[in-house]
Amino acid sequence: MAERIVNNAIDDIDVEEIKRRYDSESRFRSPSGWTGRIVSVIAVMMSLFHLYTSAFGLLKEMWQRPIHLCFVLVLVFLLYPATSRSPRNRIPWYDCLWAAVGAFVTLYIATQFYGPMLERAGMPNTLDLAVGLLGIVVVLEATRRVSNPILPVIVIVFLAYCYFGRYAPSLFQHRGYNFYRIINHMYLGTEGVFGTPLAVSATFVFMFILFGSIVEQTGLGRYIIDLSMALAGWSAGGPAKVAVVSSGIMGTISGSSVANVCTTGMFTIPLMKSVGYQPHFAGAVEAVASTGGQIMPPVMGAAAFIMAQTMGISYVEVALAAVVPALLYYIAVIVQVHYEATRLGLEGLSRDRLPRLWTLLWERGHLLIPLLLIICLLVVGYTPLKSAFVGILLTVAVSYLRRDTWLTPAKLLAGLENGARSSLGVACACATVGLIIGTATLTGLGLKLAHAIVTLAGGSLLLTLIFTMIASIFLGMGLPTTANFIVTSTMAAPALIQLGVPRMAAYMFVLYFGIAADLTPPVALAAYAGAGIARADAFKTGMTATKLALAGFLVPYIYVFNPMLVLVDFELLPFTLAVTTALIGVFLLGMSTIGFFRAPISPYLRILALAGALGLMIPGWKSDLAGFLVLALLWGVQSRKGRRALRASSA
Repeated sequence: MAERIVNNAIDDIDVEEIKRRYDSESRFRSPSGWTGRIVSVIAVMMSLFHLYTSAFGLLKEMWQRPIHLCFVLVLVFLLYPATSRSPRNRIPWYDCLWAAVGAFVTLYIATQFYGPMLERAGMPNTLDLAVGLLGIVVVLEATRRVSNPILPVIVIVFLAYCYFGRYAPSLFQHRGYNFYRIINHMYLGTEGVFGTPLAVSATFVFMFILFGSIVEQTGLGRYIIDLSMALAGWSAGGPAKVAVVSSGIMGTISGSSVANVCTTGMFTIPLMKSVGYQPHFAGAVEAVASTGGQIMPPVMGAAAFIMAQTMGISYVEVALAAVVPALLYYIAVIVQVHYEATRLGLEGLSRDRLPRLWTLLWERGHLLIPLLLIICLLVVGYTPLKSAFVGILLTVAVSYLRRDTWLTPAKLLAGLENGARSSLGVACACATVGLIIGTATLTGLGLKLAHAIVTLAGGSLLLTLIFTMIASIFLGMGLPTTANFIVTSTMAAPALIQLGVPRMAAYMFVLYFGIAADLTPPVALAAYAGAGIARADAFKTGMTATKLALAGFLVPYIYVFNPMLVLVDFELLPFTLAVTTALIGVFLLGMSTIGFFRAPISPYLRILALAGALGLMIPGWKSDLAGFLVLALLWGVQSRKGRRALRASSA
């Protein structure tokens, strides 16, 4: 059976070590004894708090957000060591002190904001300012521990800009603000730390993370892999297609590319290697598929929820706009996987080694009911918060339909605890990036930077897109996806909007390239995690992943120039034509990147295939006609080559 192959292949793979190496949010301390139990209790309390407010109504904004951040800061300082030399099996006294300070600076806001602070009408006293300064320091330190120093350093530069703005170049110059004004703006109101990003984290983002954690306890992750194997494992290069399908589905309920690689990759990568794929290719396929989960409706990643909040639209609109780009991304990966399999002469797994589809649906199909219900609730108009809450309740209920999927009390508590732990990275990023947004609202930096980008590009939309892409990928090398999107949507997206790009296309553009950073060397964390499981060269895996994700780099440009693909100014006939030609272009793109269609493709024809793919993706009948001519030429030439090769092999 396929399961036996996987078990034999992964015996010597330390997935947790790979996860800790490439996913900073997974580098938890493991305290033992009563301290460990206290940490677990705090994490469970955090999840129960959010469940309660989801069921009975959110608290006032400056209660909900500080209490959420209080839980986050306490757990971060108890779970994440300060340095690599800090103890891992116990909590030192200074981290307990940090946790206590984190609780104080957040609960102070929660208890004082609607009382004495409100009565002072924006005139903070010395204690308010001291708490604000301490709160900013604590948030930056927590973020440093969860992710890395890059985001806090960027924030410090932005805060320095608030103070020294009068000395900045003329294009970015402002009068400068004193410490009193900066702290008041950044911590004692809803413009900085407690702004929109943290509001999203404190509501439906946490609930969807909790939903993903609880459904994982039912065995949904392994079920999705089994289901994907039943659907695609028999085809040419089937295990690679299993990786694409299962990672795409898992990605809809997982916001971390690296965590997704380590979850599904430990099964799919050994399977891909077992049928003949090279290790670096197997690792790259898993990385590309896992990363794309953040742009795959219906759930997507946390950044998509923030995008909806930023644009002031419903999350359903964002999810619907993402459907066609996500499908183009995944179909492109499947096409390349198929061409690679035919190039190498690889076959799928025999059907007797695969699980039976109808058996899977009968025995564990009920596990998909909560996910399907969430989709229905979002479509009919329920808020993401209520949809996630109902999804969690239904997950618990349907788990009892079969004995082997029961959510026992131990599993339920584990789901509540893991949900809280999984939310810490997103919450810290949201709180810290709030300071960057605060800088933009205080100094007007967002509009100034947008003007600078347009000026630097000479008013050229294409150059502006390229600059924005580079900035998004560069920031993504050091920032989590959520933080990256918030920064680029604040600083870079307005430049695109100034040049007439629809808001939906502009925000989706920066979202795509922020996610692409997980695949792009030199800091391709998802690809490196896949390389670790595949025991392949990390850089080679990253370069292969970049090639496989080429559609992910091209599609954003296409929907900027043809925004109908993200449902802007939707008309059925032009939309259908645009989607059809783009899909055909994806097949040409696969021929170009893999260099095979019925027979090896020469370098010149590969370049021609790439040009034809671009022609079919770019709107306009002339470019479409050119693309179809290239397709016809390639079809004829490669079919002739294929027949010759077949005759030669049979002779």
